[in-house]
This record gives sequence, structure tokens and C-alpha cells, in this order.
Amino acid sequence: MTDEKELGFIELQHTADRAVRVWAPDYPALLIQSARAMYEIAGILLDQDCKVERMVELAASDDESLLVVFLSELLFLQETENLAFNKIRLRVSGFELQAWLSGAKIKEQAKEIKAVTYHNLNINRLPQGLEVTIVFDV
Repeated sequence: MTDEKELGFIELQHTADRAVRVWAPDYPALLIQSARAMYEIAGILLDQDCKVERMVELAASDDESLLVVFLSELLFLQETENLAFNKIRLRVSGFELQAWLSGAKIKEQAKEIKAVTYHNLNINRLPQGLEVTIVFDV
């Protein structure tokens, strides 16, 4: 079982936009924690009576781009279908991923996130795992 201190996120002060620092022991966990952080910033509450599942396949040219593509896909589903996901399983191979998403219709959303940015985006490899700071356009 993963120690809770090995993964998580914290919101950072950022002028005009919103930013989070996310950490996890490996890349798939970093993607999942990043999604959780994004939903937390948006203040998403799910309608547990309207459960949904989706599967998506995505590809990019590097790890940072795959992170942005993944979060952007979640934002797209949020904006077009009013969906958010609280259970995410990933299979990552190189710069491609398959995601099995379980969630629900959005009951309430406190803040709108317009986009995931590449601003100063760099996944840092640390002895205990990975860390990234993500800036969201709000």
C-alpha cells in the first residue's frame, strides 16, 4: 500500500491563474493526483445518482505534453458532457496512455478552469518520486 505522504498536491499562490504542486511515487500516480488537484481547484461535487464510465486513449510527444493532454481531455469531458471522474485507472506505455474513468455528472462547480497551461511545466525526478507544478488558466 502506498504511504499517503508519497503522493498528494497543494495549491500554490499564483498571479491571475491557479497553480498546484503535485507529487507521486510514479508517473501514472502523478497523472491521477494532477486530475484530483484540478477537480479540487474547480470545487467539483459529483451527482452520485448519475454515474458514468469512459475509456480514453491519448498520445503525446513527451511526459509533460501527455500530462497536459490528459488533463485537457478531462476538462473537455467536463465542459462538453458535464462529467468529472473520482476513480481513474491508467496504463501508460511510453508517451501513450489508456485511461478507464469512473465518475458522475457534475452536481456543483465553484470555479471554472479554462485550460491547462505549459507555463514552466517540468516534471522533476526526485529520489522519492516525481513532482510537477501545473498552472491552470481560470
